[in-house]
Amino acid sequence: MSPHVPLRSPLRYAISLLVAASFAPTAQAADLLSISQDALDHSASLNSSRSTFRSTEASQDVARGALLPQISATGSVYHSRTLESQEYDTGSAGGGGAQVGGGAGGSSDDNYNGSSLGVSVSQALFDATNWFEYEQSKQQVDQQALQLEIDQQQLLYDVSSAYFEILRAKEVLEARQAQEKAISRQQEQAQEQFDVGIVAITDVNEAKAAFDSARAQRIAAKNELQVSFEALERLTGQHYDSIEGLTDDLPIEPPKPASRTEWVDLAMQSSPSIQFAQQAVELSRTGVDIAQAGHLPTLSAYGDYNYSNSDQDQLRGHNEGVEFGVQANLPIYTGGSTSASVRQNTYSLEATQYDFEDQRRFTTQQVRSLYTQVANDVESVDAQREAIVSNRSALEATRAGYDVGTRNIVDVLDAEQSLYEAISDYADARYTYVTDLLELRQQAGTLSLDVLRSVNEWLQGDSVAIDMSDDGMAAIDDIGQRPAAPTP
Repeated sequence: MSPHVPLRSPLRYAISLLVAASFAPTAQAADLLSISQDALDHSASLNSSRSTFRSTEASQDVARGALLPQISATGSVYHSRTLESQEYDTGSAGGGGAQVGGGAGGSSDDNYNGSSLGVSVSQALFDATNWFEYEQSKQQVDQQALQLEIDQQQLLYDVSSAYFEILRAKEVLEARQAQEKAISRQQEQAQEQFDVGIVAITDVNEAKAAFDSARAQRIAAKNELQVSFEALERLTGQHYDSIEGLTDDLPIEPPKPASRTEWVDLAMQSSPSIQFAQQAVELSRTGVDIAQAGHLPTLSAYGDYNYSNSDQDQLRGHNEGVEFGVQANLPIYTGGSTSASVRQNTYSLEATQYDFEDQRRFTTQQVRSLYTQVANDVESVDAQREAIVSNRSALEATRAGYDVGTRNIVDVLDAEQSLYEAISDYADARYTYVTDLLELRQQAGTLSLDVLRSVNEWLQGDSVAIDMSDDGMAAIDDIGQRPAAPTP
């Protein structure tokens, strides 16, 4: 019989739940730095770029192998059998051997076994083509490392942009919610005044139309906030219940250094996109060297060892031989393909030089434009802040005029619309400033986790949360069966 277990009283049960809840960890809103680290760890596109870089590193070892000794061995074991043989009469006059019929003739063995073994060793002493191909493989590794840096900085910018897009959408939603609530009160007031005969039905209809419009704007803003969260999850492969907000005292300052020329000079030195284009020129120049090497001779040392064994009559025993020496090869005429290859690679070199110049001009234009944009953003934030104050004062004055009969309800609704548009525009201006500043750093080639860490210090405001209950990200890391690592 099982021992009696006393039931827990409702009071004790409630107390135990309260104690457990007090020690339960509180969910903490994610910040920009932790989300950026998630993106660096889990981004599918960045991991693809990393795998491509490792593949390029392996191709360098492939090219180096052509410069090292080449050793090969061959062997065979065989059985030989003659299915039909000729017999000759060796005793006829004149010593002529006349054929008299089938069968085994002479003392040769028609069935025998044999084996052979060969080992060859060669070492290139001079092969310009292989050498330049090896140099090109090293350059390709350097270029792919630059591509990886480009992809990483792009990811950091995309994550930051998506993060601040969520905060912008949240503030816009709050403005739309406040607008809908304010117009709803205005509609109620218009209805009450109509009921007592103070205003005409047109005021009620105007207020109803404004309320419907505000409601539609609020629904659209809520949808935009949800979509913004989904964009962030796509970049990181992670789900976030909430993220930290941006404090109101974010310093809105002009970019430092405070000169477009200095930013352009910084980009010319640090931009991985420019360095990538420059490395492409070096790769093409080496391609010309490879093509021209087709006109040069090659020189290699070699050694061969051969062994054969047979039990055939009269040949019973084994043969063994060693050969070594130096071999040279001089291409004299290849149908014009070598000269054509030189021309082809020369034009490719010319194309990459133009691409490099185009990238320099593009980066210069982007840096200058973004610098100017950030400087304008500083003024725009101040102007939008003052616009909120002005529109709030205008709304109060319009409401006062409506109460005394000098303004109509359309004026009030327009003033309310202007106020909440100013609030929304202020949010746009703040987050546009932040993202433009980060894009300026990306174009200059200086966007990194350290830069985001400094921005992250201003994320101490109210957190932004959203209900993302569907399980659309459950299989985000499913890329199929991963290949097994090779055994060293």
